[in-house]
Amino acid sequence: MKTPRLTRRELLLSAGVAAASPLLAVDTPEPVTIPANAQEALLRLQEGNRRFVEGRTKHAHEGANWRKHLVGGQKPFATILGCADSRVPVELVFDQGFGDLFVVRVAGNVIAPDVIGSLTYAVAHLSTPLIVIVGHEGCGAVTAAVEALKGNTDELPGIKALVQLIEPGLPKELPGKSIEEQISAAVEANVRWSLSELAQLPEAQRAIAAGKVTLLGAVYDLRTGAVRFLPT
Repeated sequence: MKTPRLTRRELLLSAGVAAASPLLAVDTPEPVTIPANAQEALLRLQEGNRRFVEGRTKHAHEGANWRKHLVGGQKPFATILGCADSRVPVELVFDQGFGDLFVVRVAGNVIAPDVIGSLTYAVAHLSTPLIVIVGHEGCGAVTAAVEALKGNTDELPGIKALVQLIEPGLPKELPGKSIEEQISAAVEANVRWSLSELAQLPEAQRAIAAGKVTLLGAVYDLRTGAVRFLPT
């Protein structure tokens, strides 16, 4: 029995369908394993940042079907308090998509009253097991606080109010010979100060004591894209 020959038109049509099939599958929600604890959540953040640094980002959880999947609710695996700086988009830095992270961003990643409410919601209602406070090198808010320590206080009232939240966590004598080294030290000190401020809140103390949440600090490097997690 002879095998029927396909016409040129049929060959082109079949090739078109084969080429289009991967595109049709892009929006299909992929199976998701939610990290069971803070350690697994941290590992997922580290793996995502590693892909970001190496230029191997997956850009998962961005399709239309995945967005529809989230309409009924959210289950982020970590909460991130980051700076409002446009150079530090948290989801991109950790290569995560819609619904993966509960993100709060404010200049200087400070613990302000509205920030406290958002973080409390993340733990109490979303049960995220990990909160990471992410500062970044060259932070403008921290730089303004360092300048204020040196006596340069010519800032607008709103910025002064922000600086006043950062100053108490900075040592009077910053280590480092250059201003860049001093600002870098101040960035890390500010992250640790925000961690301390958060850990002193009664609701945070209860959640930590009950093993519901872990607090970590980190610093993002603008040049390399790498996130350095601070030792506890």
